[in-house]
Amino acid sequence: MAIDIPSFNISTLEQMYIDSCKRHGVLPNTEILSGFLKAEVKKSCNEICSLEIILDHLEDIDVPPLLDVCANIETSEIEVVDIRNGPNCALHGEYALSLMRAFIQKLQVVDLQDLPFGKDFLRFILRELSQKGLACQILNLRSSHFRNLNMAGKFMQIHTLNLDFSTSLTSFQEDCFTCMPILTCLSMCETRVANLWTTIAALSKLSSLVELRFQKWICCNDSAFPSASSGGNLEDQPDVRELLTDIDEESYLNQGTDEATGNVFSFDNIATGQQVQSMMEDSSDDNEVDFSSYWQEFDYMDMLANFSSGWNRQVNLQSELSSGTSGNKKEESLHGYFGRHIADVPSKYISHHASPICFEKHYREYMIASLPNLKVLDNLPVRKIDSERAAVTFSQYFEYLPYNRKHKESAVSILHKREIKDTRSHMLSKNQKPSYSHGNSQYSYTRSLCAAKLGSSAWPLLHSLSVSGCDLSDGSRSFRPRQFEYHPSLSSIMVFGTLDGEVVVVNHENEKVVRYVSSLGAMNSVLGLCWLKKYPSKFIAGSDSGLLKLYDIEHMPPTITGMYSAAGSITFDDFDQLTSVHVNSTDELFLASGYSKNVALYDINSGRRIQVFTDVHREHINVVKFSNHSPSVFATSSFDQDVKLWDLRQKPIQPCYTTTSVSRGNVMVCFSPDDHYLLASAVDNEVRQLLAVDGRLHLSFDIAPTGSSQNYTRSYYMNGRDYIISGSCDEHVVRVCCAQTGRRLRDISLEGKGLGNSMYVQSLRGDPFRDFNMSILAAYMRPNSRYEIVKVNLLASCGDAMGYSKTRDSCPSISMGG
Repeated sequence: MAIDIPSFNISTLEQMYIDSCKRHGVLPNTEILSGFLKAEVKKSCNEICSLEIILDHLEDIDVPPLLDVCANIETSEIEVVDIRNGPNCALHGEYALSLMRAFIQKLQVVDLQDLPFGKDFLRFILRELSQKGLACQILNLRSSHFRNLNMAGKFMQIHTLNLDFSTSLTSFQEDCFTCMPILTCLSMCETRVANLWTTIAALSKLSSLVELRFQKWICCNDSAFPSASSGGNLEDQPDVRELLTDIDEESYLNQGTDEATGNVFSFDNIATGQQVQSMMEDSSDDNEVDFSSYWQEFDYMDMLANFSSGWNRQVNLQSELSSGTSGNKKEESLHGYFGRHIADVPSKYISHHASPICFEKHYREYMIASLPNLKVLDNLPVRKIDSERAAVTFSQYFEYLPYNRKHKESAVSILHKREIKDTRSHMLSKNQKPSYSHGNSQYSYTRSLCAAKLGSSAWPLLHSLSVSGCDLSDGSRSFRPRQFEYHPSLSSIMVFGTLDGEVVVVNHENEKVVRYVSSLGAMNSVLGLCWLKKYPSKFIAGSDSGLLKLYDIEHMPPTITGMYSAAGSITFDDFDQLTSVHVNSTDELFLASGYSKNVALYDINSGRRIQVFTDVHREHINVVKFSNHSPSVFATSSFDQDVKLWDLRQKPIQPCYTTTSVSRGNVMVCFSPDDHYLLASAVDNEVRQLLAVDGRLHLSFDIAPTGSSQNYTRSYYMNGRDYIISGSCDEHVVRVCCAQTGRRLRDISLEGKGLGNSMYVQSLRGDPFRDFNMSILAAYMRPNSRYEIVKVNLLASCGDAMGYSKTRDSCPSISMGG
C-alpha cells in the first residue's frame, strides 16, 4: 500500500522562499527564516512541526514571496501553520487576509486578539472573515469590535472560537454560526451579550457545541488567591474540572490541540491598561462592526459592573451541599452569594469576566435546558443531575412557546389541520361527534398560529415610528414623544404628546400625521393622554404644567401654522404638576393626579372640576386609573408604596382596600381588560398581579432587580389579559410574561446605533388589536437623549438591527406618568 510522503522538507521550503524573494526583488524576512528554523527544531524533537507567522513582523513587501511558498507548505513536512498578531502591525488588511486564505488544510490557529490596527484594517478583516469564512481550526477574535455578530461565512474546520473581551458585542444575527458544523468550544466572556432568547437561537445552530463560556468560574481554597485586578495569572489557578475527579467530562476535548486551545482561551495579558486610538468618528453603517474607543468600552463595563454589584461573585459550595438535593433553595439575587451543585469539594468559586447574560435569573439552568449537548458551561461540567434540575427550572420559570404549546409547528400545518377538521365536521351527521378535537378554546387555532409564528424566530420585527405628512411652518421636522396611547376602537390611530407640549394624532400604520396641535409655549411636556370610548374622536391631554384640554379631532385642523388655535378643544381647570389622566367607562368623568397627594375629579360634559380628594396617599400619586367597566371604581398608585382601590359611590374618604409593595414605591397600576386583575409596578422590577375584588396577591413576577432606586418600572397587559409586558428606565429590555403563570416568554432588547447608544424603556403599551404587538417609548442612555416610539411585532421576523435616525436633545424626568 502506497504511503504519502511529503514532497518538500523544511530546508527546501526555506530555499524556495529565498529564491522567491530574489525574484520579487526584496530581502528575505529574518523572522520568516527564523520560523522555518524553529519548525525544523520542533521536528527534530519529535514535537508537532508547526510554522508560526507573526503578522507584526511583516510588511506588505514580505507577503508576495511568502505566498509563492504557501502552496508547497500544504504538501511539506510542516504539519500546522499558526498566524498571530502582535502589538504592532504595518500590514494592510488585504495582504493579511490573503496570507490567511493561502492555507487550506494546515491552518490551525488564527490569533487576531487585541487588534491594534487602524479602523480600515479592522473593518476589512472582520467583514471578510464574517462573510466569507476561513479554513482555520482555532480562531481568536478576542477584544474585537463586533456589535451585531454575523459569522455567516464558511468555517468548516473551526472547532474553537474566542470572542472574549469583545465589549461592543451585544447580539447575534439570525444566520450567525450556521456554517460551523464542528465548532465545539466557544468563549464570550466579558462581552455585552444579555438576551437569553436570541443567544440560544443563534447557538442552537451549533450542533457540535459542547463547551461554552460567558464567564469563568475559578476555584480557590481558603488560601490566598490572586485576582485579575492584582495582576494574578488566572490561567495558573486550578481549573474547576481538575478538581472534579469523579466526573470524566473532558473526553470530548481534542487532546492534540490542548496547547493551542489553552493559549486562545487564556485570560492573561488583558489590555485594559493599554491606550488604543479613539475611532469614534464615521461609525460603520453596516451595524456589524463598532469602532468606538477602547476606553469607552471598558467604561461601559465598569458602569455595568457597579450596576450588578461587581463582576466577581463568590459561591460557597460547602454550605449548599449540606442541604442535599431537595432543590428548595433561596432564590438567587444579582447581589451576593448563590450556589451551584458542583461536587463534594470544600472550595469556593469566583466568577471572573462575566457577560451581562450571566446575571439573568436562572441563566445557567436556561442554557443547559436549551443546549442539551452541552458538557461544560462556564468551566463547570454539566452533569446528569444538572440537566434534570435545569429541565425542572425551565418549565417552572420559562414558557417555551405561547399558550403553553410544547412543540414548534408550522403555520401551514396548523391551517391544514383546521381545514381537514372543518371538512370532516361538515360531513358528519348531527348525531355524530368528531373523532378528535384540536383544542377546547374558540381561540385555539389563533393561539396555535401565534405560537407557530413567534416560535419561528427569536428576532422580532422592530420598527421606529417615523411620522410625516404634517405641513408645518418650519418644514419637515422630527418629534420628541413623551407619552402615547393607542385608540381604543380605531386600530390604525395613535396619539402622542411631546416634550415640547405638542399633541400629534397619527396613523401608525402608514405613518402619516392625522392632526397636529402646536403648544407654542402653552404646554410643557405632555404626560397624560386618554381617549374617550363612546366618542372616538375625542381625547384628554394634560401637561406637567397643569394644563388640561379635551380635543376633538373632527374639529381640529390638520395643520396649525403660525399661531395657536383653540378650535376643537375645551380647557379644564389646571392640575399642577400633572403626571396622569384617565377617563371612566361612560365618558362622563375623568381623574387627574400628579406630584401631590391629591386626586382631582372632572366632569367632561360641563367642563368643571367637581371635587379634589386630598391626602389620599402619603406621597405623590404617579398614576390613576379608572376600571374598564365600572364607571365609579378607580385605582391609585403612589410612591408611598401603596396601591389603593376607590369607589366614587362611597365618597372616597376611605379606600376599598390598600395593598403595599415589598420594597419601593409604586410607579403605576392598571386594570386587566376584564377588570379581573390589577397590575401594579413598583420601582426596580417589582411587578405584581392582584385580584381586583379584594387586592389579594394573585401572582408576583420573577423579574430580577437591578438595585437602583431610580429604575422606574412600567407594566401593561397584552393579548387581552393573557400576557404582560414590563420595562424599566434603567434597562434596555422589555420582558414578556404569561399573566396566568408568571413564566417568561421572551425578552426584547433595544439597541441603538453605536456604542453608548443603548436605549431604555420610558413607557410601553400592548396593541389592543394585534396579538403579540406592542409599542415602546424608548430613549437613549445619554444626558442629551432622543425619544422614539418603537413598534414591535413578535410574530414577524427581522434579522436586521434597528436603525434610528432622528436626534433631538432633552433632559426629561423619567419617573413621571405611566
